[in-house]
Amino acid sequence: MPKGYSGLTLFPFIFLKRKDLAQNRILIYHERIHLRQQLELLIVLFYLFYVIEFMIRYIKLKNWKRAYKSISFEKEAYKNEGNPKFLKERPFWNFIHYF
Repeated sequence: MPKGYSGLTLFPFIFLKRKDLAQNRILIYHERIHLRQQLELLIVLFYLFYVIEFMIRYIKLKNWKRAYKSISFEKEAYKNEGNPKFLKERPFWNFIHYF
């Protein structure tokens, strides 16, 4: 697990830094949002877009954490991780609104 991260989603798995994090509902929901994003982009395209968007934002911002937090997929997940109804109501390709 990369330093500074508690969870990582690689479809269809969610990897956690520690076992006890499985009880963290907000973290798990954040990662479940990423699972939905990955499915919508047929998995491979998600990773491609994620890396490209991160690289563009890193070049622009020159800061790893700010670049990560400004990725559209992460913005959507962070904004909605506390709403357990979000995935039931979420429109298809909703992450586009966070570009």
